[in-house]
Amino acid sequence: MEVLYTPHFKRDAKRLPVSIRKLVEERLSLFKKDPFDPSLKTHKLEGALREYWAFSIDYRHRVLWTFEGKSTAVLHAIGNHCVYE
Repeated sequence: MEVLYTPHFKRDAKRLPVSIRKLVEERLSLFKKDPFDPSLKTHKLEGALREYWAFSIDYRHRVLWTFEGKSTAVLHAIGNHCVYE
């Protein structure tokens, strides 16, 4: 899967602690191979964010993303549960 990054996502990612950034790289590698791998806990959001999907980096951190076509994902935000706000 091709992955595109919004400027907002890039800015959020730079603000993460180094230890989390390494985990993000591992999870993104897995996401590119299979966005619905069970370990990512990928899920469709509801309500105002119903056009978005999310997957887990760890217990606290999430990535918000959308599909663009059938084989491209756009990553919009990364952070703790406040990314849902």
